[in-house]
Amino acid sequence: MSADPAVRPAVHEEEVAGFGRLRIVPLDPAADAALVHRWVTEDRARFWGMLDHTVEQVREVYEFVDSLSTHHAFLALRDGTPVALFQTYDPAHDPVGECYEVRPGDHGVHLLIGPADAGGEDGFTGRLIGGFLRFVLADPAHRRIVAEPDARNDRAVARLLRSGFELGPLIDKPEKRARLVFLTRPAGGSAPAADPR
Repeated sequence: MSADPAVRPAVHEEEVAGFGRLRIVPLDPAADAALVHRWVTEDRARFWGMLDHTVEQVREVYEFVDSLSTHHAFLALRDGTPVALFQTYDPAHDPVGECYEVRPGDHGVHLLIGPADAGGEDGFTGRLIGGFLRFVLADPAHRRIVAEPDARNDRAVARLLRSGFELGPLIDKPEKRARLVFLTRPAGGSAPAADPR
């Protein structure tokens, strides 16, 4: 895998109106550790749970994720520049699966906007999430997307609701109290139109 994410083969690529060229590429734990460390140790990323991690610890976390067949980490690039960390997972093979009744076709996601100034303009986050949803729902086996933001993260919960998710229950995980949210694949469709605001 190339150390430069801009030249890695994309698992998803599209032109997003009002956003630019979105490319989703696999995360390289060694090459991307310093970049991800900068993002996850900013106070605004406190709900990610890695504020006190070193670069080496970040690399180790994502080497572990990379070793799993049920969990995947990606970088999202906007016109060649990394702007977000995106993770997917099978809830049946994750601790969250012990907290709710997993359905066939459930697919979990995590999203962290990267640099603090990345989402400054109106519509950035909504358009980015819309691209992620299209990527995940491109696989017809994924019938429902599950997210589990920290229950205290009102902005993330509100953003997911604007993107078409519905509120689920509060759950208690060892590291946090989380709010489950679900987005069911539309009948005959791929991804709902996300509110870009």
